[in-house]
Amino acid sequence: MTTTPIPLKQLLHQACQTYVQQRIDTARQAMEAAQEAANSESKSSAGDKYETGRAMAQLERDRHAQLLGEALKLNQDLSRLNIDKTYDTVQPGSLVTTNRGTFFISISAGKLQLEGKDYFAVSPASPIAVALAGHKTGDLVAANKQMYQLLNIS
Repeated sequence: MTTTPIPLKQLLHQACQTYVQQRIDTARQAMEAAQEAANSESKSSAGDKYETGRAMAQLERDRHAQLLGEALKLNQDLSRLNIDKTYDTVQPGSLVTTNRGTFFISISAGKLQLEGKDYFAVSPASPIAVALAGHKTGDLVAANKQMYQLLNIS
């Protein structure tokens, strides 16, 4: 029995999902730790010290709540991508091979390594994705003071 290899875009999508899930888990754990710190701050004889400690822990919890919100938005953006479609032009969900690297137009997850090769998961709003948007295989595109030749789009 032979198994069908998982298409590259699906593997990259899974790597992005793992990245986002790690961010979500980290933010949740940090929020819970900050909340516990705020709740366990004991009342001391110096009331101001107690209030300051609670306020600092609350600020820390709020900061992690914001990071959690950002990670949840990334998760939502990722779920909207149609990775099963093959694209003729560069757009969200496309995998773009250039003479300067391969870009997965998805979310800003940075460099991903699969099977010993580097891929760059970039947001559609990133400068490189904006420059490449709408272009086709064979096009030459100037971005970040570099020339990119589009070798393949899928």
